[in-house]
Amino acid sequence: MELGSSGQNRVDSDSDMDEEDEGEEEGWTEDSLASSTYRASVKLQKKGYRTSAKSMRELETEIVELQVSANSTGNRGWLTCWALEHRGHWWRAADFYSEFYRSEYLEDEETFNAFCNGLPRLSEDFAKELGEPLTLTEINTAFQSMDGGKASGIDGLPIEFYAAFWSYLGVDVMEDLQGYKWDSSGQQSVVEVLTEEVEEGSLELLGELEEPDCRDTVHLYTGEKTLLRYYLFEELRYIWVDRKGAFCRVSSLHEDWTCSKLYDFQSGLSPQEQSSRRSIYGANLINVPVKPWIRLLFEEILNPFYVFQLFGIVLWMIDNYYYYATVVLVLSAFSIVYSLYETRKQANTLHKMARLITDVTVWRNSGAEEGVSSIDLVPGDCLIIPQKGLLLPCDAVLLAGECLVDESMLTGESVPELKTPLQANDRQYRSNTEHRHTLFSGTKIIQAKGGRSGDGAVAVVTNTGFFTAKGHLVRSILHPQPINFRFYQDAGKFLLLLGIVALCGSIYIFVVLYKQNATWQELFVRSMDIVTIAVPPALPLAMTAGTIYAQRRLKKQGIYCINPPRINVCGKVSLFCFDKTGTLTEGGMNVEGVIEGGPGGFSELVHDPSLLLPKPLLFSLACCHTLTLLEGQPQGDPLELKMVESTGWTLHEPEGDGNVVPATFGRHKVLALMRPPTQSLQNREIPAVALVQRFPFSSGLQRMSVVTVAHGWDSALAFMKGSPEMVISLCRPETVPAQFSSKLHKYTSEGLRVLALAYKQVDVDSDLNNIEREEVEKEMYFLGFLMMKNLLKPESAGVIDVLRNVNIRSVMVTGDNLMTAVNVAKSCKMVGSDENVIFVTATAHTDQAAPTLKFRLENQGTNPDQCPAEGPFDYHLAIDGKSFAALCDHFPEYLPKVLMRATIFARMVPEQKTQLVKELQNLGYRVGMCGDGANDCGALRAADVGISLSEAEASVAAPFTSKTENITCVPQLIREGRCSLVTSFSLFRYMSLYSLVQFCSVIILCTVKTTLGDFQFLYFDFILVTLLAIVMGRGGPSEELHTFRPPANLLNLPILVSLFIHTCMIILGQVAALLITTSQKWYIPLNSTVFETDNLPNMEDTSVFDLSGFQYIIMAVVVTKGYPHKKPICQNRLFLLVLFSQLCLMLWLVLHPLPAFFLQLYDISDMVFKVVLVGVAAINFLICFLVEILIDCGCLNCFRRLWNRGPSKKQYKRLLPDFRFWQPLDENVIISEAEN
Repeated sequence: MELGSSGQNRVDSDSDMDEEDEGEEEGWTEDSLASSTYRASVKLQKKGYRTSAKSMRELETEIVELQVSANSTGNRGWLTCWALEHRGHWWRAADFYSEFYRSEYLEDEETFNAFCNGLPRLSEDFAKELGEPLTLTEINTAFQSMDGGKASGIDGLPIEFYAAFWSYLGVDVMEDLQGYKWDSSGQQSVVEVLTEEVEEGSLELLGELEEPDCRDTVHLYTGEKTLLRYYLFEELRYIWVDRKGAFCRVSSLHEDWTCSKLYDFQSGLSPQEQSSRRSIYGANLINVPVKPWIRLLFEEILNPFYVFQLFGIVLWMIDNYYYYATVVLVLSAFSIVYSLYETRKQANTLHKMARLITDVTVWRNSGAEEGVSSIDLVPGDCLIIPQKGLLLPCDAVLLAGECLVDESMLTGESVPELKTPLQANDRQYRSNTEHRHTLFSGTKIIQAKGGRSGDGAVAVVTNTGFFTAKGHLVRSILHPQPINFRFYQDAGKFLLLLGIVALCGSIYIFVVLYKQNATWQELFVRSMDIVTIAVPPALPLAMTAGTIYAQRRLKKQGIYCINPPRINVCGKVSLFCFDKTGTLTEGGMNVEGVIEGGPGGFSELVHDPSLLLPKPLLFSLACCHTLTLLEGQPQGDPLELKMVESTGWTLHEPEGDGNVVPATFGRHKVLALMRPPTQSLQNREIPAVALVQRFPFSSGLQRMSVVTVAHGWDSALAFMKGSPEMVISLCRPETVPAQFSSKLHKYTSEGLRVLALAYKQVDVDSDLNNIEREEVEKEMYFLGFLMMKNLLKPESAGVIDVLRNVNIRSVMVTGDNLMTAVNVAKSCKMVGSDENVIFVTATAHTDQAAPTLKFRLENQGTNPDQCPAEGPFDYHLAIDGKSFAALCDHFPEYLPKVLMRATIFARMVPEQKTQLVKELQNLGYRVGMCGDGANDCGALRAADVGISLSEAEASVAAPFTSKTENITCVPQLIREGRCSLVTSFSLFRYMSLYSLVQFCSVIILCTVKTTLGDFQFLYFDFILVTLLAIVMGRGGPSEELHTFRPPANLLNLPILVSLFIHTCMIILGQVAALLITTSQKWYIPLNSTVFETDNLPNMEDTSVFDLSGFQYIIMAVVVTKGYPHKKPICQNRLFLLVLFSQLCLMLWLVLHPLPAFFLQLYDISDMVFKVVLVGVAAINFLICFLVEILIDCGCLNCFRRLWNRGPSKKQYKRLLPDFRFWQPLDENVIISEAEN
């Protein structure tokens, strides 16, 4: 790619350069890089700058001027880097960029400035040190190791590298209203910028945008008509913001909305406002077009596979192979029709799933409700959700009322979730942090209540179309991220290798036929025909056969896959992360008991909470929840269901029991009412408690709370439950017992899930329905602990033990307490009985202290001076989310060490789970993730292999969904992945060897002026090879996992050596058959005046045909692998049946060929000769089989030692020797000097 090409540096004559941009304040800030680069671009464009027309000296002068004029150090760095790259010094630019990229993480601004000022000198130093340029592969590898492979980029350089260069060069201003963009796989694309006339004043909304998120191409001009220019890229809408002089995602117009601003839209939009916003945002529609049959047919025919097939068919027709060409044509037609049917079917399914049009009700600023189509919804519309619920067509934030929502389509979570109103404050609204108040597109609202007039709920639209959560998932299906898997990468290289073989064969055929005075037509046809033989067009399809068989077997086992290429990746998984609750342990919990605490200490454990006295502790257990009624049955978190059930209290709601439950309590609107049991006189004296405000549980906050009122209470009571560490941080210190830590340690060490409870009094005359969460959750009074027993699933320990025995690391990632997680890890054998646990505690920088990193043995207590027994010992690290964040921020040099030895990650919020998966991938692990809830969705999608335990048949939450709600699906999936990978290797090798067998046959026969006949090709390709290829992949996986994983590299030494030896044996076998034939006394030479098929039948062709027929069968047996990753061949009965049938057929053709007259075989009467041919085939088989066994047994390992491969590309393997004996207790306290 040439950045200075003339077509990429033109300035649009209609461009309206904003003069104000040049006068903005300069200096190094987080956003100065983009703005300063843009200013440099504008300056060059105004000067009429053309890179291609400038001499190198003028170019350097221009860069120096810009460096002097721009105070931004970031801009100087980019300009210097650009100069190096543009002058052709790719290797200097790469090293330079690497250092500059790293420098962005320097938090000390002075150090950063000094570094950037010295960049030009550094770039010259690189040139002196390296001596010769780096290859593009080396550059690409360097960047992948530098930034974790986030963007391998183009020509070995990261995408961000080019983004700045192109902006600097002015590439973002193009002729013909076209702009450049990078798609999800990092490939450059050209988009068409569209123009649309809008109403006057519609573009005023664009003035609200402060900073554009992304910059792109074409300029907007305003004439007599108000025009909006935009483009669509990967279904997202980008509009031109004239004030900023850049294209921006349309969603960035409202990304700065605060929670308070959202309440301003509760009054509704006017029809004029709605129309203006509709012009800007476009239709609220996730439309996946279904291509017409003609277009699908055209695209299918242009597939390289069918183009190659068509090319071959034409050649074969010209060469008089009519039968063979006709059969291939018919089969190709059937294949195209079936492919079109499947493609159209999948497109229709996705279209129906994505497209949702329904009638909704919105509130207008006139104070009236209006029924509109969901297509017309825009961000800011006030949506009225009916009480009976609906399938939501947009993303919206709940402002009034409550909604019970089924989000299984998005998250795989089968338990409905209660959504509560958003709190009005000045915090910026983000759907990921406010998900308990956000209604997502595509989810099913089961019921709504508590909105205006107590009917339904009220929400404000925040995103529409492809910008919604559902739209994001549909886009991920339409534009999937490429799979970085060696097997698929090497396939292309292997095809190139076969192409080189085909080229050599074509040259040889051309020379041989030229000497035989063949016509030019025969020279061309024969030379090209050998290409269709050496490079089998079905080779790419053979790669998918293993995954197709595996997918079918997985479906029978209740494991559904929406991304089949991931099946092969399962075979290379080296580390598996597991959620705890609902994954390793049962989803439901049993109440173990409660213990009351206060300033005087803790009381005795009460196993039956219903026996508690009517005090705040009992009320907190009965009321601190977000349960709701659905058809008279409580619905919600299983933990809360068990908690309320243990008290004996019952839930009632105004909507369900209008004649019993009052809709209001005084002037407070009642959300739910909790009634005590009525078995005894004492219980009748306990008042019913009304819930008037609920703040749902948040993983980030680690707590939830409610506000309650009751008759006879002097004040309202607020109750809170959550993680003990979080709850006591919000409690008055004097109310927390001194034994808090010891009691918590005691119960969590027993594997119990411990929740802390607290309460406070609230003024009953205040507006409780609109009280702030921050006001409620402070100055609380500690009440005690609720202990719940989360039983380990009986299958968990066995599965973890299996993974451990085959050297697959198991890691627990949970939001639960650290000690509870350690207990579960020991119970499920993640931590052995003879292994120690070391706790990692990291603290962040504060005004009072520098960041610290400490390591403490589990049974060491809190005294850091105590030391374990001397000498090395086996251990696992355990860390919580708070320490993990501090470790990443302040101790990055220790992060790889901790990740390689840590087994337990506790108190991890969803974002940290995703971050952990990515950090492990950066170390080179193939990471699997198994979870069951919405909190795991990000990690499931980020992992190489994500398995969601869900009752849904297939969920977009993860590539794999298991209906078996335990982790036995993990070894099943790994076994199928290994089996699929081995099968794909076998089929790939077999198809390659098949082409080489036929390639050798044609080359040898062409040398003696003959060739294979029409029906001979048909027999080989369809009777032998196709049938064998179909059935050889049917073998299932081995019943057990083994310690070593199958290779994913097609170009590794064992495969290349085996292919070379097999090819040599193929050549020797066919040549031997030919020589044995010509040495016989009865041998009749060929008619030298006749060529090719006109010479059939003849002895040479018959002997080569006989032996090559056996070779097709031999190679199928040799390359079909069984143990240890697949079942033995003897268990693939269909394969054995086909194999035996074909072997008998070949023996018949060798011994008695006369009945098969259509094959044009010569009837040789010498039976001894025929037996010798069979003997040659048997020797061929024995040698190839023996070679394959020796290679599988590792006989090439000695050559590997001689061949120095260098360090592994996987970082964790390079670090393993250094960290294997790392004893962290020797580094008990580390203080970050940078922060000191």
